[in-house]
Amino acid sequence: MKRWSAHFVLLALALAPWAVAQQAREDTPANLVLTGEVKGEQNQTYFEVPFAVPAGIHRISVDFQYTGKDQRAVLDLGIADPERFRGASGGSKSHFTISETDATPSYLPGAIPAGQWRLLISVPNMRPTAVSHYRAEIRFNARAEESSFTAQPLAVGTRWYRGDLHMHTAHSDGSCKSQSGRQVPCPLFLTVQAAASRSLDFIAITDHNTDSQYDQMRELQPFFDHLLLIPGREMTTFHGHFNVFGVTQFMAWRIGKDGLDLNTVLRDARSKGGIASVNHAEAPAGEACMGCRWTPPDGTDVSLFSAMEVINYGGIMLSSAKYWDSQLRAGHRLAAVGGSDNHNATTGAGEAGAIGWPATAVEADELSVPAILDGIRAGRTFIDLTGSRDKMLDFAAEAGGVSATMGGTLHAAVGDVISVHIHTIAAKGSMVHLLLDGEESTPPLPVEAANSTITATLNAKAGRHWLRLEVHDPSGASELISSPLYINFPLE
Repeated sequence: MKRWSAHFVLLALALAPWAVAQQAREDTPANLVLTGEVKGEQNQTYFEVPFAVPAGIHRISVDFQYTGKDQRAVLDLGIADPERFRGASGGSKSHFTISETDATPSYLPGAIPAGQWRLLISVPNMRPTAVSHYRAEIRFNARAEESSFTAQPLAVGTRWYRGDLHMHTAHSDGSCKSQSGRQVPCPLFLTVQAAASRSLDFIAITDHNTDSQYDQMRELQPFFDHLLLIPGREMTTFHGHFNVFGVTQFMAWRIGKDGLDLNTVLRDARSKGGIASVNHAEAPAGEACMGCRWTPPDGTDVSLFSAMEVINYGGIMLSSAKYWDSQLRAGHRLAAVGGSDNHNATTGAGEAGAIGWPATAVEADELSVPAILDGIRAGRTFIDLTGSRDKMLDFAAEAGGVSATMGGTLHAAVGDVISVHIHTIAAKGSMVHLLLDGEESTPPLPVEAANSTITATLNAKAGRHWLRLEVHDPSGASELISSPLYINFPLE
């Protein structure tokens, strides 16, 4: 009996995270609630609980609970759609989700047909006098599961979280050497494992124009519970490439004179809760890199983008800072992000194109997809070209008794003295370059301590402007690049 007691204690502990996840989902009312009673005479039988799924559904999520476990009652769970079996998890899961693109392990992703679905319940044990009551909550198109593969943040507390926002796997053109040394499509698992080994906090796997990677990401996320997996894809068009983060639903990408309007695609991403970032805007064009340079169609609404990939390190370091400054000059707010554009998960740490080189640091109040995306939207980002775990760059400005931090807006009258307070960590011996409208506004500022605060001043000018920082090491190589702080930009 002691061995069985230990088994059930371990089972209860194993299911505890699902109870926490269920608590998190209670904020979203169930679309359907199915309840019923199972008695002793139903021991070792099967039964089905039908429910109707309306047209237009692309995700079904199920939470299943039952009583009587103290009497060794056991109900095992599965599901079928109107046409086929969609999976069974026995007693191992009390929550699962199924969508067109991904599903909880044990279940099959695919189209969600309208009609009568059935919960498949097995009764492997029910004592003769036992009675068990079950409750199944059904949710359609659960938004939280559209943007994330975890119901809970992986960490809490406001800090700088570091990750890589651009990489590829076997689901597009990522490749690496097989056991026999042949170059083959590179398994997604290796990318996640490499990111974890480099102590990143988050990654976005951004395979080209596809969503097939999400099914494996949903499977891997519970194991990699220190590394947030952000849904991403690289929308690869004839006009250039851009990443969309935080969306798992299918998104059309065929933009062109005979295809979709780019603004329509960007608005679709926003309507689904995602954000978009322009990739390697100043990449080579033509046959050297077909469709890589950013040449958006006339009428493109740049305000629909949240960020700019200022540094891309896919083989060689490619800076798009000039294009970024041109868009800031035009009045657009674009946070700075970087990406390794990794295509080979076995690339060595510190090499060009290696996962985490460069890293994008995002200030967020927790390690979750919504919080990381909010941090990018707010412009609380900097790029670490060294891929370190400890370097930090932040700044604030004040004038006329008001202040703003990086990503925010400072309103200053002509002639006001603007004081800029720069905070760095782990950059001793480097130089800070303060850029106003893309041009150096002061002589380089030396960083004289491991944890340093530097103050510089400049006079406010008429019109709108932006400030940003670059930190260069003693050899002059760029180490850190900040997002802008906006001066006299209209409030959004």
